[in-house]
Amino acid sequence: EVQLVESGGGLVQAGESLRLSCAVSGFTFDEYNICWFRQAPGKEREGVSCIRSSDGSTYYADSVEGRFTISRDNARMMVYLQINSLKPEDTAVYYCAAGLGGDYYSDYWGDYWGQGTQVTVSS
Repeated sequence: EVQLVESGGGLVQAGESLRLSCAVSGFTFDEYNICWFRQAPGKEREGVSCIRSSDGSTYYADSVEGRFTISRDNARMMVYLQINSLKPEDTAVYYCAAGLGGDYYSDYWGDYWGQGTQVTVSS
């Protein structure tokens, strides 16, 4: 059974930090690229960050570059998203997803998805 479970979201003030976690099971985790996405109310899903399985290379959306850091721990089958200097516009449900392809932010990317964790940033 494939499962991705996000945690770590919450209500914070602008300028504060959070670390989101994604616990995975049921597939060959170290062979998959992992991405974080977010979706705010009334908006389409947005790609946030990805980390490759092969070499650990990372990718970030322009809107989060310099503030977000993605990492993975293959031994523990965990992916993390460290979020610093949070802004109200970061408010969204954050999802982690796994896929084998490299077109990370395609509408059709992603073999497995979690259910999301809510991040709310007050001003």
